[in-house]
Amino acid sequence: MEAKWVVYGKKADFKAIGEKYNIDQVVARVLINRDVVGDDAIASYLQGSLKDTHSPSLMEDMSKGCQIMAESIRTEKSICIVSDYDVDGVMSNYILYDGLKRLGANVSYKIPDRIIDGYGINERIIEEAHNEGVNVIITCDNGIAAVDAIALAKSLGMRVVVTDHHAVPYDMDASGEKVEKLPPADAVIDIMRETCAYPFKGICGATVAYKFIRNLYETMGVLWEDETRYIEMVAIATVCDVMELRDENRIYVREGLKLLKNTKNLGLKTLLSVNELSGKNLSAFHLGFVIGPCINATGRLSKADNGLELLLEEDEDRAYTLANELLALNQERKSMTEEGVVEAIKQVEEKYKEDVVLVVYLPELHESIAGIVAGRLREHFYKPIYVITDTKEGTIKGSGRSIEGYHMFDALTEVKDLLLKYGGHELAAGFSLAKENLEEFRRRLNVNQHLTEEELTPVVRLDVPMPIAYISERLIEQLRLLEPFGKGNEKPIFGQSGLGIKRVIPMGKEKQYMKIFFQDSDGYVVEAMDFNGKHFIECIKMWFSDEECDKILKGMPNNVKLDVAYYPTINEYGGRKTIQIQPTLYRKTQ
Repeated sequence: MEAKWVVYGKKADFKAIGEKYNIDQVVARVLINRDVVGDDAIASYLQGSLKDTHSPSLMEDMSKGCQIMAESIRTEKSICIVSDYDVDGVMSNYILYDGLKRLGANVSYKIPDRIIDGYGINERIIEEAHNEGVNVIITCDNGIAAVDAIALAKSLGMRVVVTDHHAVPYDMDASGEKVEKLPPADAVIDIMRETCAYPFKGICGATVAYKFIRNLYETMGVLWEDETRYIEMVAIATVCDVMELRDENRIYVREGLKLLKNTKNLGLKTLLSVNELSGKNLSAFHLGFVIGPCINATGRLSKADNGLELLLEEDEDRAYTLANELLALNQERKSMTEEGVVEAIKQVEEKYKEDVVLVVYLPELHESIAGIVAGRLREHFYKPIYVITDTKEGTIKGSGRSIEGYHMFDALTEVKDLLLKYGGHELAAGFSLAKENLEEFRRRLNVNQHLTEEELTPVVRLDVPMPIAYISERLIEQLRLLEPFGKGNEKPIFGQSGLGIKRVIPMGKEKQYMKIFFQDSDGYVVEAMDFNGKHFIECIKMWFSDEECDKILKGMPNNVKLDVAYYPTINEYGGRKTIQIQPTLYRKTQ
């Protein structure tokens, strides 16, 4: 499906902003497009440091929670950390475990099994901890909704501190007002509490855990010797939990990327090594699509404990063994995902292509990767997608990923009579149902949907319509001030219409990459690298002809004219710098 191209229309005095901060007007426009407005916001965005992050003491119950933990450490109580099994949970657990150990705590940890336990702390974990003599439980990246489990812990005489970042469950009172439903813990530290004064609500669980340990050291009068301790873990968790890269998140990720290159953590060091990233300049991409998935794969296909053990490992040989195991698990996960995506696309093309809401049943797919497959299918079809698998209990279980304009949680609520349980939010959801309800589930979701043609058309937002001749090394260096890119701070997209092609050179063992030489109407040429080269060639043949495609491959005069969305980069090879563009999208010039 061809995307709709839209140019940001936000207004400001770009020239004045550029002069004040010594940046190009193009960079100033991108800042305004990202809603970075005002002197304080711009200065923080461009120059913010760890000193500019928010104080832990602003979190509600932080002082109370740290007092409980300090007393527990001093009286040698047995403390157990319970986290989630994803990257954020593992990083949160590591920060708390290492931080408490350094303070001399008698501390252990537990991570739920994705299949057996499901998400977060539960009664089984509480009972197991009680039988092991645990006195104090501290949660991280979970706990805010665990009312029953925490009530059990309290009835067994345990003290409980919750650290979380998820939304607080609520009930509605007689007047229709929301009433928060907090777990009966001794301290509930969650920035999403309505009465919490913490100024930025977009942090991940690992950041909350980091703030807790920082405040605990202060509570116990212990000097925090290393200002950068745990920042790599916070950065990885922030990106992998898809937090917006705004406010202090942006600072943590930017600083974490610098630190990760020379990390002191042996586990992370070996993980970088087995992924061939040692000594390389890293971006948020490497966190979200290389390092994070290796840690996540353990929680999906094995035990999340393996990821935490790697971070805690101090023996180099053992660390390499664990890192290679994580790498192998991730390769297996990727292979399973690819097979699932291929099978799902085939199923849709053969049976459900006319459906607006896609419901795909893959009984053999590992339930832990259903959400990943759903995300890939959403990108492919740009439709709401539910991927459903079989479970060991004989029911079926699904994960959904949505598009703008389709509220997935509300859609499931409309068919809740068919479901055994469900949960989620606007863009993602999880659910289970009896197998005999599958076809009715598919039918009613499609009957209920009211998506318009416009909502079913993907949108590409150009930051600036920028001629390729305007690109310079200085501009590219200034654009790097905007990094790291990710959710909430998307990589800028620039574009120019009517570019010709001087030549295309296939590259790679299978000729899967294309080096493209684009040329504007004045004869200015810029080099581009397209890593999805086969798709590019298919588009040229479809939009023009096989003959025109043959001409551009031979460097002959041709009639190809394209609108190109791109991002400018500098390619360094053999001591030589070359300006390149990375194409994001093409369309035939009208």
